[in-house]
Amino acid sequence: MELAIKNPIALTTQNFLKPKPKPKPKVKSLRVFSVKCTASLSSLDGAATGVVERPWKTSDARLVLEDGSVWRAKSFGARGTQVGEVVFNTSLTGYQEILTDPSYAGQFVLMTNPHIGNTGVNFDDEESRQCFLAGLVIRSLSISTSNWRCTKALGDYLLERNIMGIYDVDTRAITRRLRQDGSLVGVLTTEESKTDEELLEMSRSWDIVGIDLISGVTCTAPYEWVDKTDPEWDFNCEGRGEIYHVIAYDFGIKHNIPRRLSSYGCKITVVPSNWPASETLKMKPDGVLFSNGPGDPSAVPYAVKTVKELLGKVPVFGICMGHQLLGQALGGKTFKMKFGHHGGNHPVRNLVANRVEISAQNHNYAVDPASLPKGVEVTHINLNDGSCAGLAFPALNVMSLQYHPEASPGPHDSDSVFGEFIELMKKVKQKA
Repeated sequence: MELAIKNPIALTTQNFLKPKPKPKPKVKSLRVFSVKCTASLSSLDGAATGVVERPWKTSDARLVLEDGSVWRAKSFGARGTQVGEVVFNTSLTGYQEILTDPSYAGQFVLMTNPHIGNTGVNFDDEESRQCFLAGLVIRSLSISTSNWRCTKALGDYLLERNIMGIYDVDTRAITRRLRQDGSLVGVLTTEESKTDEELLEMSRSWDIVGIDLISGVTCTAPYEWVDKTDPEWDFNCEGRGEIYHVIAYDFGIKHNIPRRLSSYGCKITVVPSNWPASETLKMKPDGVLFSNGPGDPSAVPYAVKTVKELLGKVPVFGICMGHQLLGQALGGKTFKMKFGHHGGNHPVRNLVANRVEISAQNHNYAVDPASLPKGVEVTHINLNDGSCAGLAFPALNVMSLQYHPEASPGPHDSDSVFGEFIELMKKVKQKA
């Protein structure tokens, strides 16, 4: 049977894909306007000479690492040339607390979170009297701030404190290099007159190992700490009862550590890193805190000596650098890690409470548990790499953590350790 097609059309591909013409829209009215452009004579002169300033910032900084790599970037904050050890921090928030953490002295902090500066800065979040880090490396600098507590922009803040910063650099690639090769010394500069070869030589002739960085961040004289945690941020601290006097050795102490102890009911006296143990004992404290701090614990033998002289005479609590100094004072050894722990999201197993805590950490050195004498217990383990994250020596009333229980910035999972220190002092005082 034949099928008759009315008005047959050649069904070629060309005809099939050819769109039908659209009807022209009806124009009801037409408005005509003109734009008048003007330019200053100076800008026209610049155009003639080829030196017109671009409306966007161009790369004006370099980060040269000791492995020979050169990273072009844009600068903000202070200008000049600075050398330091490059470490990466995985915190998603809290860049102002990181900037004011004395434990970063001598280091460039690279933030893995790409967008930095969106909340600006404010006075309440500062963790020390100034910025001690060597510089800040970020991927994207926020062009605006949107926090009700903000008092100024991040770039202005760094400029006032003479801290260099760079952005529009591939932080992901640098982080992968640091994870592969370990922490690297680098030179940050905005000076075009310096060649890459000169900067490379500077990076290879500087070393952070064996340098006493604590002396540059500690206080110069004892003082009484008076501030508590602001009520809107406080927790875990109702009905603390008896007040305990704690001597806090300032190896680079963060403000939130004495704040938390004060909120738990302690009277705090902060003393310099070189404060003699004999003077501490004359003050008859209920406990001694050895704080966090920067650099190599083996570079400060005077601090280890002080810790040794206080062991067994008063309950002690070590945090970060204090933990490492306690490890050495107890007869153990410390070692430099490949790239350290820096961030507010490190999982730790609390072997005493049989739970996992998410912790805030900032350290490049660790205690070797195999070197510790009999009787010293490992109480916490970092679940990322199995390193020692806490110690206890019940015979001498010693406790320590490798990370930051005050969590600035970071989670509050480990805040209860301040209560454990209170209980340790209480137990020793009742036996006296």
